[in-house]
Amino acid sequence: MADLLFRADPYLRGCEATIVSVQGNQVELDRTVFYPLGGGQAGDTGRLGPARVVDTRKGANPDSVVHLVEDPSSLSVGMKIEATLDWERRYRLMRYHTGLHLLGALVKAPVTGGRIAEDKSHLDFDVDMTKLVKEEIEARVNEWIASNTETKATWVTDAELDARPELVRTMSVAPPRGEGRVRLLEIPGIDLQACGGTHVKNTGEIGALSVIKIRSEGRKNKRVTLAFA
Repeated sequence: MADLLFRADPYLRGCEATIVSVQGNQVELDRTVFYPLGGGQAGDTGRLGPARVVDTRKGANPDSVVHLVEDPSSLSVGMKIEATLDWERRYRLMRYHTGLHLLGALVKAPVTGGRIAEDKSHLDFDVDMTKLVKEEIEARVNEWIASNTETKATWVTDAELDARPELVRTMSVAPPRGEGRVRLLEIPGIDLQACGGTHVKNTGEIGALSVIKIRSEGRKNKRVTLAFA
């Protein structure tokens, strides 16, 4: 089990850590700032000391993270290293992820999928295409961004989440469990849902967003794609 520092503070750019496992190009640490691929959000990249991290995935248990490195030859179990994020990339993912919460709050329909990448992000909805109007979505989302609303992370127990199914908006991705509690992200007056991803502290940090595409990806998948304006 690792101490997942990004859960408490997504703004940490690095940390000192001890290597606890090296299996081929897969490295695990006793603590990490790297967010693993999940919930539609891409895994972090960066460095573990001299080694380049090209992707980050979930490990065998809920509190383990596997760092995929280009060349593990310089790394060994017990070594203390500096784990450092590609911060600008991470911050873009944080901004996009928070922006998708605004989009999901605006479109009143089940979320059937989503993806957060460096250059764009999208959500899929089970909704009639006629209800997705580019200009209306852009205007409202950017209004919420400009409101400079502080976001809040809180926790509920697994039992409390089970009793409030409305807190889980995504049909294709379940919030991370395994430690008896689940994190909620609240954007007061706008959105409240279970989410294990990384987010910005204030909607104003997101920056202006444009709807670059609305298209059908299937009967229950109407995709709205956002990019920074």
